[in-house]
Order: sequence, then structure tokens, then C-alpha cells
Amino acid sequence: MALEIERRFLIKNDNWKEYINKSIFIEQGYLSKSLDDWIIRIRFTGEDFKIALKKHIENFTNFEFEYSIPQKDGEKIMSTLTNTIKKERFFLEVEKKSWIIDCFKENNFPLEIAEIELSNEEEDLSLPSFLSKEITGLKNYSNFSLANIPFSEWK
Repeated sequence: MALEIERRFLIKNDNWKEYINKSIFIEQGYLSKSLDDWIIRIRFTGEDFKIALKKHIENFTNFEFEYSIPQKDGEKIMSTLTNTIKKERFFLEVEKKSWIIDCFKENNFPLEIAEIELSNEEEDLSLPSFLSKEITGLKNYSNFSLANIPFSEWK
């Protein structure tokens, strides 16, 4: 069974940039209509398309199953979606921990979110100085919600 245990944070400064190992551009869209059920996401990273099925379990743990799909299928599905997001993803190593920073584009600019995947919910975590407010579990910051109600439309 595939579990995703992650915590998410807003960012307060650009100090994270000194830790960058790599970056990719991501476009993703959603076939789901509600956060309360399984979320079905398609993602293109410039190299391949993947479809993911996600469902919240508790706290900051989700089921997550992800599968590669043929490029032509991915292109066709993406071309039919209106609820999409684009972001640049940066991979960092901070104090021997792997972090991800998503810098959102278009209607979600200038939102930046840091994420870390954990092995369990009780894992000790030292928070880097570039982090601000924790947003783990805040639904309006989920990628699904941002695809439907972009950051630029928030009051």
C-alpha cells in the first residue's frame, strides 16, 4: 500500500535557494470534482505523464498511487481539462533531509510552498529558517483547490 506522509509550509524568504539540487517544470490537472473523495490527478513533468490517485486518511497521511501513462493519452486528457496548475519544483537537501519547493505560476503566482515527505507522522523534524506558517491540512492550499480557486482570486 502506498502512503504519502507530508508536511507543508509557506516560505518567508529566498534563503532556500542556496540548497537547490535540481528543478523541473510541472503542469498538472484534475479529473476529480471534490476533495472529499479520491483525487485523480494527471501530471506532466516535461518527460512523461503520470496519473495519480490520492485519498486523505488522517492528519497528514494520504493514500497515493501513481502510474505512468502513454504520452498521447496524457496529452489528450490534459487538453480536455480546465482546472490545471503550473509550477516550478525545486529539490533541496537541508540538514540531510529532502525538501521540495513549489513556485506556482500564472493565477497562483507568487505562491511558494515547501513540502517534506516523512517516514511516519511522529518523525522528528528540524524546520529550516526559510519556512513560515505551517499549512499542512489546510485544504485551500492543496494543489487540487489551487487548480479550482487560484491564489490570485483569494480575498
